Amino acid sequence: MTTAATTFTPTQVSRRRKTVLRPVRDALAIAARNLIAYRRVPQLLVFSTVQPVIFVLLFRYVFGGAVASIPGIPYVDYLIPGIFVQTTVFGVIAAAIGLATDLKSGLLERFRSLPMARSAVLVGRTIADLSRNVFVVALMAAVGFAVGFRVHTNAWAFLASLLLVLAFGYAMSWIFATVGLAVGDPETAQAAAFPVMAPLVFASSVFIPVRTMPGWLQPFAEHQPVSVTASAVRALAIGGPTASDVLQSLAWDAGILVIFAPIAVWLYRRAV
Repeated sequence: MTTAATTFTPTQVSRRRKTVLRPVRDALAIAARNLIAYRRVPQLLVFSTVQPVIFVLLFRYVFGGAVASIPGIPYVDYLIPGIFVQTTVFGVIAAAIGLATDLKSGLLERFRSLPMARSAVLVGRTIADLSRNVFVVALMAAVGFAVGFRVHTNAWAFLASLLLVLAFGYAMSWIFATVGLAVGDPETAQAAAFPVMAPLVFASSVFIPVRTMPGWLQPFAEHQPVSVTASAVRALAIGGPTASDVLQSLAWDAGILVIFAPIAVWLYRRAV
């Protein structure tokens, strides 16, 4: 018994390649559409960077003197890695507001009527947020160095810490995308995002060590994703045990994507 080999003409190969790459092209097109908003309304980008700069100056020069010194390192070196993480968490609220706005305006329904991949809207939105975070994190690094932050390891480890921040921000954008699709209204999305964001940021090691918190709060504060990522970024930037914190942070990123990406897709299909 013989089996005939399957062969494809160059035209068929080209079509198959285009079919495989279409979701990628569609997602990039949606990402470009979201990024155009920052070019047309630059105030969006300006004000999204003002808040983290204010946090740096506030904690560095106003609250920094009242915070007990961290043994072995200046407080500014402890603070800035945490600010990197806090900035990305605050920034991804834009995913909730943006998707809720598109849903309320009927734009998502128009996207669905187009010959494009269903995943493109959500993936494009999160890629746009990731692109914005690249700029914001670079700016925060410059501000951090300006106020006295110094890397205690090396340039490659510091670059790895910034990549870890961006990976965490991308994962978190799927949580807030889920929130935006669930509520379907931009004002409600902004209000609903705060109860999710506030415990993660303020009950964490972003600004102060976990050991200074009440005993009942420490287990949550130590093991939640913001604290784990902040500890991993600090270890890469200023030294200390690194592997465990980095692996835990990556595990949180993977877990968030596995849980919230399917939920966001389901809500998107149900909404439109």
